[in-house]
Order: sequence, then C-alpha cells, then structure tokens
Amino acid sequence: MTIEEKVEKLVSRTAEVISPAELVEKFKKAEKEGRPLRVKLGADPTAPDLHLGHAVVLRKLRQFQDFGAKVYFVIGDFTAMIGDPTGRNKTRKPLSREQIKENAKTYLEQVYKILIPEMTEVVYNSQWLEPLGAADVITKLASKYTVARILERDDFDKRMKAGIPIYIHEILYPLFQGYDSVALEADVEMGGTDQIFNLLVGRDLQREYGQDPQVVFTMPIIEGLDGVKKMSKSLGNYVAFNDEPKDMFGKIMSIPDVLMKKYYELLTDFSDAEIEEILKGHPRDAKMKLAYTITAFFHGEEAAAEAQEHFVKVFSKKELPDEMPEIKFAEIVPGAEEIRLVDFLVKAGLLGSKGEAKRIIKGGGVKLDGNVITDIAYVLYHKDEPQVLRIGKKRFYKIV
Repeated sequence: MTIEEKVEKLVSRTAEVISPAELVEKFKKAEKEGRPLRVKLGADPTAPDLHLGHAVVLRKLRQFQDFGAKVYFVIGDFTAMIGDPTGRNKTRKPLSREQIKENAKTYLEQVYKILIPEMTEVVYNSQWLEPLGAADVITKLASKYTVARILERDDFDKRMKAGIPIYIHEILYPLFQGYDSVALEADVEMGGTDQIFNLLVGRDLQREYGQDPQVVFTMPIIEGLDGVKKMSKSLGNYVAFNDEPKDMFGKIMSIPDVLMKKYYELLTDFSDAEIEEILKGHPRDAKMKLAYTITAFFHGEEAAAEAQEHFVKVFSKKELPDEMPEIKFAEIVPGAEEIRLVDFLVKAGLLGSKGEAKRIIKGGGVKLDGNVITDIAYVLYHKDEPQVLRIGKKRFYKIV
C-alpha cells in the first residue's frame, strides 16, 4: 500500500484533518529517517472509566498503528491538576494527585483493549511540565502566545460575554497541552472536535521551537444514549469499556435509531457499503447487530451471544408485563427535554420523596430499559421511543 493510499484510509471517517498533504510528507520524512510516525493522544484522567466516546479516537489511533505508527498515549497527570476549560461554562474543579493516580491506573488497563501494547508508549506530562519553573513558564510558554489569540476560543468568548470569570490557569492550559507536542516532537495529534483549539496551539508552539508543525486529526464526537448530548460519565449517558456484557448490549439497544449510522461508522469496521446494506433492514435487527459487534469487541463472541440471548429473552420475548402504566414525559416535565431521574420519580408520584428515590437507586432497585441505574445524578432524557422503567421487582412503567 502506498503512503497516499494509507493517508486516504486514515482521513476517512474523520471530522477534520490539517492537513492530508502534510501527513503524506510526515510519512515520507519518518520513512527517510528510519523511524515510525509519532502520533500523540493526550488524556487527563478526570474519571476512572473510558467510554465509547474515547473509543472513537482510540480506534483511529489503532489504524495508525496498523500502518506502522508509534502512539504516545499522554496521561495528563500535570494538566489534570489545572483542569481543561474546553467546552466548560465555568471553571473545572482540579483533581488531587491521589485522584489522578487512581484514575490513571484504570486508563492503562482499558486503552489496551484497542491499542497494540508493543506500539504504544505511555508517558506522563508531569515529566516535562513539572520541571518548568516560573521563569520557564514565562519564557518558554507565556511569551509564545498572545492573550487575544487565547481569548478567540469559543468557550472563553462565551464566558466573557456572560460575565463568567476566566482564571489565569485556564488560559495557560492550552499552552501546557501544546508543550506536550513540543516535548514529544509529535508528527500527529489526535482529539475530538472540541479539542481543535488546543491542537492548533500545539502546531503554533512547535513552529516557535523550530519543529515541523504536527498534523491535526479531529474525530467526530458521538452523542450518548440520550441521542442529544455528548457521551459523558457526568451525564450518565455513556457506555463504558468495563460495562458488563449484558449492560453494554442493553445500553446500545437503547440508543435512538438516528444514531445507528454514526455508531456503525465510528465504532465498527464495517465498510460504507456494508453499513448501507445493514441499515436497509429493520432498525431493530440493525441495532441488534451493532450491539453484538461492539459487545463482542470488548468482551468476546461468547459473552456477546449470551448478552444478546438475555436481551431477546427479556425484551423480544415479552417477559415484560403485557400491560404497563404509561407516563407521559411532557406532562411530568413540561417544555423540558431532560430531568434528573431522582426528581422524575418523585414528580411522577412513583416514589414519596427524593430521599427514598436516592436510597432505592443506590440499592440497584431502579432499571431503565433493562439497565440498572445506581447513579443518583443520572439524567433522564425525552426520547421518541418508549422507555421501560422498572422499580423493584414488580413495578413496570412505560415512559412515552
């Protein structure tokens, strides 16, 4: 396969690449120097679980590895203590060293479900960022970028207009992330579309340091189970790498039909023609195949088959009551698209108080579409398709 053919495949199913022509030259340069292409992904360990949103970028990294590239997986143990302001309408709460260390452990266990260990080098950005003293931060970072350029970013602009404070450490964050690329002499940096500003800062800093600027790869951000908001652990709309097979299968079966094409493109290896053919069939069959494929990738064929059998037994074979009381979402939450599950249970008159709702949720007594909900901050979203709510063993409701 020629370099141009490799680049064509790598560029497919991305959001934006700056730029494919530069990537061709990067491959040629690496080949001439007798080294692998250096591809970087940074991740601040802000939570212990990786989810399918992370898988989108990791799968593209794996594709780079299949073409001989070396992946630098940067654990942002230094930057996590600052907190990435990307997409935030308020200052992110920084994490302690202990939280970061604990979360980072689980990251390493999970990334190798997708990446090839022998072609992956895990590094911590504290290695080169902590030694920077006050003088270095000024001369090596702050003096390389203007305040005006930093404030161009959309999230800062919105906060300024809304009168929400922006702190100096948040302004420094993209410079620290960009310096990671300088330290590693990265050829390529990967990220979601929400990371484009930070990735471009990396390009600019590399130029300042006399390096060839990295190629920027941004991947589409997938919506979570609600079909509306970005997949996120904090919103409870995620599918984690470490979810049990039955839970993973059931969660994927609950996604809105309109998301299937995007999930197929970003989370499976099916060709465009195969996806088109699959989606021509019944939506339930297409979703079943999607759920099986993703579950099998993370847990193996046997576990995926058992999860599918369980789902069919519980849902398709009508082991739910034939008749269930219907609760109209719009009547409980007029004019809104979301509500905390705790509040919904009380407003709908299903439980007597928030305290009772929290206790039952924590105890695993609430299921939504077959999935146990134990997070008291879980958000329930309005959906076009009915959702089956179960409280305890015998109380079933259909949310419409």
